[in-house]
This record gives sequence, C-alpha cells and structure tokens, in this order.
Amino acid sequence: MASQSKKLKILITTDLYTTNTNGVVTSVQNLFGELKAKGHDVRILTLSNDMHSHKDGALYYIRSLPLGVVYPDVRMPTAFHHKLIQELIDWRPDVIHSQCEFFSFQFATRISRLTGAPIVHTYHTLYEQYVGYLVPSKRVGNVLVRVLSRERLKKVKTVVAPTQKVEDTLHSYGIHSPISVVPSGISLEQHHQRLTSEQRREKRRALGIRDDQQVMLNLGRLGTEKNLGELMELFAEAQKENENLVFLIVGDGPAKEDLEKQAKELGVADHVIFTGMVEPSEVQNYYQLADVFVSASTSETQGLTYIEAAANGLPLLCRQDECLNDVLKEGENGYEYTSAEEFLKAIDTVLEDPEWREEASKRSEEIAAGFGKKAFGDAIENVYESVL
Repeated sequence: MASQSKKLKILITTDLYTTNTNGVVTSVQNLFGELKAKGHDVRILTLSNDMHSHKDGALYYIRSLPLGVVYPDVRMPTAFHHKLIQELIDWRPDVIHSQCEFFSFQFATRISRLTGAPIVHTYHTLYEQYVGYLVPSKRVGNVLVRVLSRERLKKVKTVVAPTQKVEDTLHSYGIHSPISVVPSGISLEQHHQRLTSEQRREKRRALGIRDDQQVMLNLGRLGTEKNLGELMELFAEAQKENENLVFLIVGDGPAKEDLEKQAKELGVADHVIFTGMVEPSEVQNYYQLADVFVSASTSETQGLTYIEAAANGLPLLCRQDECLNDVLKEGENGYEYTSAEEFLKAIDTVLEDPEWREEASKRSEEIAAGFGKKAFGDAIENVYESVL
C-alpha cells in the first residue's frame, strides 16, 4: 500500500528540533528523512534558538525565548503570526503532523483551521513524570495533565502512540480520538558499526576502565524522572559483591550534581564515571564499552535508548515497565526487576555467564532490527492515508 502512495505535502510541527538529547527530536529527524526518501514534500515548523525567525531549506524557525526553568531546551515563541507561517498556509499542506502539545501545537491548529488539513498528533511524553518541575502537588499536576491532554487531542483527527503503554494511558485520560500504535524508528546503521577489540580497549582505558573490570551503563538525560538515584544505590550494593564492577553514566542533566554527591556518600565515587554529554555520532561507541545496559526509569513512552542498547548487542537490565514489552524478552536478552533482590540476582546472572551474554547479545540485535526507520516511515505513511 505505502509504495503506491500519492506524493503528499506534509507539515511537521515540533517545539524541539535541534537539541541532541531528546527522543522527540530523534523521532522527528528520522521521520523527516524517511518521508523525504519516499518522495513526499515535507516541511518542519519549529522554534529558533534565538530571537530571529528564519528559514533553512524545508525548516522554518520562529523566533523564541528560553524557558529553561521549566525544562532544558524548552522555548516559547514570540510570534504566532509571521510571514513564514503565512508561507506555509499558502503552501496548503495535505496533512499536519504535530509532535508536541504546547507551543507548536498552536501553529498546527491555526494552519489546520485555515487550510482544512487534518492533524495527526504523536503523543511522545507521559507528563505525570515531569509535572514536579512545575507544580508542587502531584495530584493537581496529574489533573492538569489529563485536562490539557483531553483539550488538545479533541482537535486532532488521529493520535499516534509510540507504545501500548501510551495508548492505555490516553484511554485512562478519557480520550476517545482514534489511536494508532506506531513504535518510533531509530537509525540502525549507526548502531551496526562495531569497535574493534583494540579500539574498545583503548576507549575504556581512556575513561580509566581496566581490562578486568565489568561495566554497567546508563545513557541519556540525567533528570529526576529517570530514577537514577535508585540505580546508584543498587550499584553500591552490587559493588560490594563484585569489586570489579564500574558504573558508566553517559549524558547530562539537572540530576547530575545530586548523583555525584550520592556516589560519594555511598562510597562508590571511585567506581562511577560521568562522561557528560557526548556527540550523537559517538553514542554507539559508548554502548559498546559496556557489558550490560541498566535503567530504573518508568517515565519512558518507548525508550529509544533501550532499542539503541539492544542494537549495539547489549543485554538489558531494567525496572519493570510496559514500554519494555517488545524490546526486552525476559531471560533471552535481559531481565526486568521490581526489587533490589531481583536486580542483584539478575546482574550476577548477566555478568557471571559469558556464554549467556553472547547469546543475549545476538538476541538483542535481532529484536532491535524490528525498530528500523523504514518500518516507521511506512507505518506513519499508512496513518496519513487513513486520515485522508
């Protein structure tokens, strides 16, 4: 069906496009590339990083102010009526694919109203995990999330959910719009690149990791919603039994300072390595320095880092969560845990059995292969066809 599609004018609206640390950005960049490869005319309307509106090929940037106090990289537009927006209205898109519920959503609804183009909206973020940044009361924050989500999604033709977990959450909010579950694709080519044994050894040594040490890795934004404090405590327990264990934390964010302090208080600071931010083009190299990928987050809607870790051949050890259903196969390429006891038992199993690790590595790569960009592009194209 997808290969016979007529060529469409597709407008993607997003608050975020240029930051390197965000799953929404990764998803939008991959979607843009896939739709362009299919021959569609695709344009992106987003916020600039300064008070200057400009256009760069198919990218339209509207001037904005930073709102970093709310969330890193979030910005607020200072223009809702601008000649660049008028240019997109005159272009008359066939479909508008909104990616964020806040500022760029207002662009999407206005352009939809003036052109008649239906809105498809991807619901990327479960905001209950983030309202603490804005509202002290969790209960009030959760009510606000439900009300805002219902109001926003009334205006869209169909919703795309990255996982069943997100679809279930939206139904619990009382949202009745049609929902299609479409996993976000990742660029597998990058994660199929492999370090040689010598390159891996050199890179580990550059970080102070000895050849006889084993590495558990977490990679991503260091935010409180990622629950990294729990991982630090579990690492401290595991380190008592396995003194050759190292915790490699790749990324940056507001929780970094607290985590560094916690590592000192737990007496494991010498065994915890913080790399800070790394270049997106280098990410696969950091996965390959590790023996196991760990996560304690329950805030993920899909968890692209889980898929990336699997694509790099890592076994996964993660706190039990619905978003793992298609990525982590219990006992095959990793383990889910619900308690400290389960985590400690699983990490022993993973690290003490090299034969299992080798099989799990192959299984992880097989599973990740199902999350390529092409399948993602085909599925989204079919969603557009259904609304048109």
